[in-house]
Amino acid sequence: MAYQIDPSSVPVLTLSSGASMPAVGMGTFGSDSVTPAQVAAAVITAARIGYRHFDCAMVYGNEKEVGEALSAVQEGLPRRELFVTSKLWNDRHAKKDVIPTCEQSLRDLRLEYLDLYLVHWPFPNAHDAGCDVHARNENARPYIHDAFMQTWGEFEKLQQQGKVRHIGTSNMTIPKMELLLRDCRIKPAANELEMHPHMQQRELFGYLTRSGIAPIAYCPMGSPGRPERDRTPEDTVDLEDPVMLSIAARHGVHPASIAIAWAVQRGAAPIPFSTNEKHLYANLLSALQPRLSEQEMAAIEGIDRNCRLIKGQVFLWREGQDWRDLWDENGVIAQ
Repeated sequence: MAYQIDPSSVPVLTLSSGASMPAVGMGTFGSDSVTPAQVAAAVITAARIGYRHFDCAMVYGNEKEVGEALSAVQEGLPRRELFVTSKLWNDRHAKKDVIPTCEQSLRDLRLEYLDLYLVHWPFPNAHDAGCDVHARNENARPYIHDAFMQTWGEFEKLQQQGKVRHIGTSNMTIPKMELLLRDCRIKPAANELEMHPHMQQRELFGYLTRSGIAPIAYCPMGSPGRPERDRTPEDTVDLEDPVMLSIAARHGVHPASIAIAWAVQRGAAPIPFSTNEKHLYANLLSALQPRLSEQEMAAIEGIDRNCRLIKGQVFLWREGQDWRDLWDENGVIAQ
């Protein structure tokens, strides 16, 4: 079977600039368990299938290999047909580090510009790859808005210099985003957030769309392959939910396809990860079919459990702190 989809048939999200971003992308985070070479091979397979949107990050430790894959892909594709994202890691928030770090990602990815560059987390609290849930950065601190705006100011310079086409954020909350929108000169074009049927983030999702900020959904299937440090006993499994199973059976597809179709119809751009050709194809096809009915969309809306899977414990800054402090659930930025 030829696993191919016409890229022009894939829906797009229109960014505030008027540019188009394919509504399904390929994530490149191997969850500390997939080698850079395997991810790079999957990028080449994905491009052949019809993917044009690739979500990368320096901290994933594979941008050089992904860059080699993108270079091979571009031998048959104009650069303008690709949409490539990278992200600034937490240990590079200092004003002096932002532009050089972006330039390093450009070199590694073998690109002259990025379509989107994101602040990976709003905290400068880094951790080592493969660490466990108890790891803490000795210099960790809470969100400090003045410091974040210095980082963002360098992002604005990157866009003005043409090194990136758009700038954005990831793992933000409404209180933090309100401060950023109040003080920025260039507003974020997109924000990445955890979003799946058991973690729908309706309030934040609505805030983003009303503000003209494109929502990019990570963990769109509930991240069955997430690192061990992000697993807790209370986690639920989206793809085993009876509502998801019922809708999937009705359409003759895997529940993963329903999760992606739901995200796209909702107005987000999901970025699922896989190295399996069949799964890559099914994930992209889900942007086109099945088409969920209003009743099915409403049924999925009814299974939201506010189950955050990527809780972020490694970014906490005080001993004995609850991970919910990272997410400003009471509407106040924790200090």
